[in-house]
Amino acid sequence: MENRVCKKCLIRDMDEYEEYKNMFEYIRNISDDIKSSQELYEERMEICKECDMLLSGMCRKCGCFVEMRAAVEKNYCPGKKW
Repeated sequence: MENRVCKKCLIRDMDEYEEYKNMFEYIRNISDDIKSSQELYEERMEICKECDMLLSGMCRKCGCFVEMRAAVEKNYCPGKKW
């Protein structure tokens, strides 16, 4: 049976998580003075998970990995949802 990728999932929720470990390492190492709080990050992730522009962890509006964009406090949603 083929292992299918969830198109409406964040990367952290996919089986391919191991392939993206360096992205999560980058997020962990963002300087605290520019990093989103964990609460803000999770709020953003919940909004992204409901968005029609989310496709396999990427924003179809701008092409970013939403988990990386949300991790920096000053960043914003290109669709103006957060």
